[in-house]
Amino acid sequence: MKKIETIIRPTVFKDVRQALALEGIDGLSITEVAGIGKQEGRTGLFRGNAYTMEFSPKLKLEMVVDDAKVEGIIEVLLEWASTGEVGDGKIFIYPVEEAIRIRTKERGVVAIG
Repeated sequence: MKKIETIIRPTVFKDVRQALALEGIDGLSITEVAGIGKQEGRTGLFRGNAYTMEFSPKLKLEMVVDDAKVEGIIEVLLEWASTGEVGDGKIFIYPVEEAIRIRTKERGVVAIG
């Protein structure tokens, strides 16, 4: 099993979510986050006053999946989360030693399905 953690733009989430559903991914966690990377800060204007936004709003998606689904998910993320601009995000993949469904006490891949 692997945990896939990805940081994406909020504007692409709807398309990413629909594409993940087509890949059979129906369970994921989403967190609103803010970050800074190569795009650095940007200047905005509010009521005639300029201000600097140091961090950009992003979404962090987390899912634990069977190893066999990892490449398909990566392809979905690369296709649907990309705008071609700096700040599109990142994908991180971690090994998962064990998963346990609390309600049924099921373990392993069965617990994440």
